[in-house]
Amino acid sequence: MRIPRIYSPESLAGQTELELEEAASRHLVKVLRLGVGRPVVLFDGSGGEYSAEMIETGKKARVRLNEFSADNRQSPLALTLAIGISRGERFDWVVQKATELGVSAIQPLFTERCEVKLSGERLQKKLGHWRQIAASACEQCERNILPAIAEPLKLAQYLQGPGKDSEFDVRLVLHHRTELDLRQLEAERGKPESALLLVGPEGGLSQVEIDAALARGFMPLRLGPRVLRTETAPVAALSVLQFQWGDL
Repeated sequence: MRIPRIYSPESLAGQTELELEEAASRHLVKVLRLGVGRPVVLFDGSGGEYSAEMIETGKKARVRLNEFSADNRQSPLALTLAIGISRGERFDWVVQKATELGVSAIQPLFTERCEVKLSGERLQKKLGHWRQIAASACEQCERNILPAIAEPLKLAQYLQGPGKDSEFDVRLVLHHRTELDLRQLEAERGKPESALLLVGPEGGLSQVEIDAALARGFMPLRLGPRVLRTETAPVAALSVLQFQWGDL
């Protein structure tokens, strides 16, 4: 049986004991039926992981942290996904799969065709929900550093701020009416160490928004002749970029 991995919001240190949160305890004890002495792995999202063992079961299980491993399984490509917020569970799915595919950061965006309205307490609750999805995805895919999920911004704000930042070697915007050869781009500019991918919500980005991104130095990226759904497009694009420049 695969050793379970548990994310801890608390900072971890070796050779200490830790009481797990109720949800993690329930998963280990009730779902996986682990008893005292069974091995687990814990990580706090800041890097590395600890081998551990169960020392007490119950509503809140306790574990003993043992040896530390610095293995983070991070992609060599620092990849940021800036994406329009989609309705229902679509965005949850994108957060999960983007985490599995090794993104370093996710920037949710309010765009012209975005139908999701979030503010105040509801926005903070949704942001916490997305971060929990990313943490759970890290448990599954064996990442030890959580991707940063920023507070949503309007696209215009992002293009004038972080989206124009020169820290990215390459900035790309999905655009189904153009062509970009990534191999030719690499031949001309070298293999990038960081990339920003901009994707729209349902219905994509408007032509005005695409033009604004291009005016800010983004390059258009096309994913073949078919129009992909909002939850398919970022996963396909991230996979292509990780294959070309990352570790797939």
